[in-house]
Amino acid sequence: MPDRVVSPPPVPISLLERPSGHRSRVRPPERLRLAHRPALDGLRAVAVVVVLLYHGGISWLPGGWLGVDAFFVLSGYLITTLLLAEHERTGRIRLGAFWARRVRRLLPALLTVVATVLGGARWLVPPEELEALGPDALAALGYVANWRMLNRGDGYAVLTAAPSPLQHTWSLALEEQFYLLWPLLVVATLALRSARTLLIGTLAAAAASAGAMALLYVPDAEPARAYYGSDTRAFGLLVGCALALVLSARRYRPGHAVQRRWSPVTLAAVGTLGAALLLLDDAGPTLYRGGLVVVVLAVAAVISHAERHPDGLTARALSVSPLPRIGRASYELYLWHWPVFLALDHQRTGLDGPMLLVARCAVTIVLAELTFHLISQPVRGGRWPRRGRLRPALTTLSAVSCVAAAAVLLTTPPTPRPATPEGPVAAMPSTVRSALLTRPGRGPGPLRITVFGDSVAHSLAVGLPPLTGARLTNRALIGCGIARSGPVRNAARIQEPYERCPQWDTHWADGVRADRPDLAVVVLARWEVLDRKLHGRWQHIGQPEYDAYLRSELARMVRVLTADGARVVLATAPYNHRYERRDGSLYPEDDPARMDAWNRMLEDTARADPERVRIVDLAARLCPDGRYTRDVDGVRVRSDGLHLTAGGVRDYLAPWLVPQLVGAAR
Repeated sequence: MPDRVVSPPPVPISLLERPSGHRSRVRPPERLRLAHRPALDGLRAVAVVVVLLYHGGISWLPGGWLGVDAFFVLSGYLITTLLLAEHERTGRIRLGAFWARRVRRLLPALLTVVATVLGGARWLVPPEELEALGPDALAALGYVANWRMLNRGDGYAVLTAAPSPLQHTWSLALEEQFYLLWPLLVVATLALRSARTLLIGTLAAAAASAGAMALLYVPDAEPARAYYGSDTRAFGLLVGCALALVLSARRYRPGHAVQRRWSPVTLAAVGTLGAALLLLDDAGPTLYRGGLVVVVLAVAAVISHAERHPDGLTARALSVSPLPRIGRASYELYLWHWPVFLALDHQRTGLDGPMLLVARCAVTIVLAELTFHLISQPVRGGRWPRRGRLRPALTTLSAVSCVAAAAVLLTTPPTPRPATPEGPVAAMPSTVRSALLTRPGRGPGPLRITVFGDSVAHSLAVGLPPLTGARLTNRALIGCGIARSGPVRNAARIQEPYERCPQWDTHWADGVRADRPDLAVVVLARWEVLDRKLHGRWQHIGQPEYDAYLRSELARMVRVLTADGARVVLATAPYNHRYERRDGSLYPEDDPARMDAWNRMLEDTARADPERVRIVDLAARLCPDGRYTRDVDGVRVRSDGLHLTAGGVRDYLAPWLVPQLVGAAR
């Protein structure tokens, strides 16, 4: 984000055009100087406030995320103005000094936030997702977080993980890439050509960037490439750069009378921004195929009016207290708000709605103010570390190195405790009397149990200790249920089924032929209750067409698993609390009513075929109070709101489940 808001005084001159030969009619050119503009601080305040409200779950502000694009336009405008002013004043641009100022302004607060997130990582991030946080932190420090968030990997754990506490640093990365490359282009163009050439090239690049966003957007798919790409989002910064070039060439002297009316262009821009905030969410072709361009141009129009008329209505409105004060610390507010909002969720605080938002904002403001006054301002003003050629560089290198080392050391997942038999917990009866063991074609040997299902089934299978008197095999398909249509909505993100999921029945049939199990234990606890596209329409459990589809898939599942004479053991699905909406409420797939409907289907399936299908009430065991429960009887049984912990399976579930399996085999 840019330095303290500064802008040129309104005096007539042209950088893009040479003065005409009628010198008597042209004012002598005045140097491009910089003066503080509270209005632009106020614009930054509005931008950061709407971002906080959006991430806080204010439902009537679906376009609050557009505050980030306001920052982009403002950054392009201010940085270009700074560079042009220095070039006009000295005939050159000292790149080293420019980049040093950027480091002093941006890096101290970023290091503080990243170090704090890493320090609280084991409390803030589920163990299964801890490993991804290290690369997130390194990407934030290297200012490539936008590309990191675009491609955090293709494994199930990454693709279905909760948002990273450092996800918001993608926008800072985009700005820092701009700070690195744009001055080089300005220096080269002004040395070889002219400011007019720079303007034309800037407009062409902005148009190409907007075109790339439109081309790379794919309807009904996750728009990450169009949203995070440096190339697809650069037009916001470039429009700000173009505005600086135009205004620096046409410096306006304000009239003596205060402008009492907004111009039609300004009114249209303000109306466009208001409509975008109230109507434009972060999905859909309208946004990516021109909508965001219109928003960026509207922001540029507001900046232009505030600059050309510093005593006008726009500037005065944006200068109303406390907006300029908030704007000066907007960088720190933005840095802190996302990890604070993730940490203070409904599950940890018991709050939701407006009260949760108030608590989150209060903590964010306190942390931002402390960082601004105790860290950012002293470093930026040169009060710490003391000035010198070597000390600041060594201090910066040491701080970055320490945080980078923490990113590696603090995000290494703890070594799981090895599963060991614990007496009767892991013991099957020496002889299990069951017709399953003596069915035709079945060879001699202990009871054979195979686990089928999704990632929750996998977490159950890997957590069970070795069973004395039985053989356990894990055939769970991580990321797959038995519903094979797609795409699905997972925490409002559109996700295509994994390649192997539509062929789940083939994979399970292969497992039955290989293992020849006596008991086929099935755990399906997620994918069937998501919103899913079926026959071209988004549907979910509880709707007749979709319910009929699920029942047919369950019937197919029973046929596949009992083909060799095995008995199916269906486990009811516990309530989940995987993600929260921004206001602390649950996403539809975690609605207990959906899981109740799914469990009724499982129970109906068992009642319809009692000889081949049995039911075990895993839901009641994991949710004894009839609601999602993370800890039961002092044992952590759920790790991330969905999956089972190894300790919970070993110490809490296994002593209960083994007798259940013995009973199902009889």
